[in-house]
Amino acid sequence: MSTYVIGDVQGCLHAFLELLDAVAFDPRRDRVWLTGDLVNRGEDSIGMLRWCMAHDASVVAILGNHDLHLLAVAEGFVPPHRKDTLTEILEAPDREAVLDWLRRRPMVHREGGWLMVHAGLMPAWSADEAAALGRELEEALRGGKYRKFLKAMYGNEPRHWSDALEGQDRLRMIANAMTRLRYLHPDGGLEFLHKCAPAAAPAELIPWYDVPGRRSRDTRVLFGHWSTLGLYVRDDVVALDTGCLWGGRLTALRLEDGQLTQVDCHARRQPARHE
Repeated sequence: MSTYVIGDVQGCLHAFLELLDAVAFDPRRDRVWLTGDLVNRGEDSIGMLRWCMAHDASVVAILGNHDLHLLAVAEGFVPPHRKDTLTEILEAPDREAVLDWLRRRPMVHREGGWLMVHAGLMPAWSADEAAALGRELEEALRGGKYRKFLKAMYGNEPRHWSDALEGQDRLRMIANAMTRLRYLHPDGGLEFLHKCAPAAAPAELIPWYDVPGRRSRDTRVLFGHWSTLGLYVRDDVVALDTGCLWGGRLTALRLEDGQLTQVDCHARRQPARHE
């Protein structure tokens, strides 16, 4: 059995299926973990969701910011962005089943010394605390009042974590960290403006994984979300969003031995590359 962790697909179903072929994925034997952002901007978001549902026993898919955005758009709380490609999902005959499946995905997945999250973790959170906070948000999304959270989800405040946060502020802070985080300010506040790679960022900004004293550093964290960072592998973190949507590549990491496999996007004729 092999476990493959794949970076942000964002509806690029052709590249995703090509990558599974490249690693000889067998759903009867293997598992695939997806770092979130299953949908939006790619050519077949509804097909990606249907594939995941059909292979649910072999798939661990966490929620990313684009997935949460789809849920909010579906409820009418925000309009689609100009570049969104969500119409096919919203008009699908199986729309409600697909959205219900998506709403019940986890925020984090922790297994075998790994923790997978879409974007990042606040420095004050241990792996145990992050898993517990993820469950808080999952309960809000899966419960009967999930629309209340989705309606109040958008916003950049609060920017600082406190165990004393309550209600929608607490849930929004958890969601923003887990699905939008890249940088923190020196005072520990969330930074939302800069999406560039660290070499191009203002000197005072700190990538979330480099904050001194980060309490999750003893658990190896898998994440996506940060396409300008690209593939980034070190002992405590592995970043796997390699910009498939932007004409980059789609990347899979086999957890058992660290083997990386990549396919080029927007050009299915290109062969897979193993590194």
